[in-house]
Amino acid sequence: MPQRRKCAETDGRPYHLSQEPTLTLHIIAALETAIIARLGERIMIESVVIQPGADTGEPSVAGVSWPAVAAGAVVICALTLVLLAFGTGLGLSVVSPWSGAGVSATTFKIGTGLYLIVIAMMASSVGGYVAGRLRTRWIGVHSDEVYFRDTAHGFIAWAFASVLGAVLLASPASSLIGGAASGAGQAAASAVSQSGPMDGYVDTLMRSDTPASQNAGNAQDSRGEMARLFISSLRNGGEFKPADRAYVSKVVAARTGLSQADAEKRVDEVVTQAKTDADAARKAAVQLAFWLTASLLLGAFCASLAATEGGGLRDGTWRGKVRR
Repeated sequence: MPQRRKCAETDGRPYHLSQEPTLTLHIIAALETAIIARLGERIMIESVVIQPGADTGEPSVAGVSWPAVAAGAVVICALTLVLLAFGTGLGLSVVSPWSGAGVSATTFKIGTGLYLIVIAMMASSVGGYVAGRLRTRWIGVHSDEVYFRDTAHGFIAWAFASVLGAVLLASPASSLIGGAASGAGQAAASAVSQSGPMDGYVDTLMRSDTPASQNAGNAQDSRGEMARLFISSLRNGGEFKPADRAYVSKVVAARTGLSQADAEKRVDEVVTQAKTDADAARKAAVQLAFWLTASLLLGAFCASLAATEGGGLRDGTWRGKVRR
């Protein structure tokens, strides 16, 4: 027969002694669950927190490969010189001093600007490709970061080549520009090179009311004085001062035998021609500056784009194709 469980009266209600072990088991189970949950949270926190000095996976290779950048810049400069030499020969072959032969001045200017753009695109593309292809391979770097670094390699190579070319070509370009200017006005340049900043004021002080008697002994002095007056007037707005205009007219009348009215008319025509030539030179310089700006910007774009292709072929990831 089963034993009868003992009961005790507590506040009028029966209390079974067999309920004590069950309550204890529930308490122990609850404590074990809380401990396990606490340990799990601690394990997860420890797995997320990175200890100081631990390896973050960032590659130790530098982000810029300077030897590749320098190689690309040298290639850009060399190809630019080659294409410039070819373009010079091509330009001289299409112009002619004879009337009706060769291309017009407008066609020549437009063709020159377009050729400058072609030079920048070709040279920068090849140099940017070399800079991207020769750079060091980056291991463990995201593909977007690799693309940015390749673009930066091409851009830096273009910038380096531009600065290097400007330094190397500054002296020859100055000589060419100076030679062209001296060829256009050799007499005026010679007079200016032998004069100082105070010579214009001295000419004004020593000016005579009878230019014929003043310049009878030395005609070269009057030519130098006229050159200085022209340069001063063009520098100060393109107009003679009233006193200078009257004096120049007297000198022209004395040297050429023209009447005073005809001498003044000739002075006006020469001044107008000088202003027209100066304005044409200004417009040509403006157009050249715009063409150079466009060629430099397109060269930077082509170098950056070609560097991404070179870097992609270097890693075997160009056009999404992974080389194994």
